[in-house]
Formats: sequence, structure tokens, C-alpha cells
Amino acid sequence: MKKELRRSTTDRVFAGVCGGLGEYFGIDSNIVRVLWVLFALGGGSGLLVYIICALLIPEESTW
Repeated sequence: MKKELRRSTTDRVFAGVCGGLGEYFGIDSNIVRVLWVLFALGGGSGLLVYIICALLIPEESTW
């Protein structure tokens, strides 16, 4: 089965981006969330990148 990057419908806090990235890379989504917050606080562009990812990454199908 081909591995595709999709936003998670089950492991989500806001849009499911971090949950989808965690599933794609095979790591815990909480680690992705912590890294994303550090990226947002450190560089300041993390929120903008999150919004762009939420718009561009398709949501996983539920069926």
C-alpha cells in the first residue's frame, strides 16, 4: 500500500495536521505537536505554515 500524507480524522486537536504527520512518519503525534509549538515560538512562522498545511493536505477518508 502506498503511503500518503493525509490529515488525521481521529488524532486531531485543530485540523489534524500533526496527527497526520505523526502517522506518516511513524512517530507519536504529541512529539510532532511539541516540535511544531517550538518551531512557532522560535521562528514565529509556525502558525502560518500550519494554516497552509491544513489547507493543502487532504483529509483522510473515513471509509
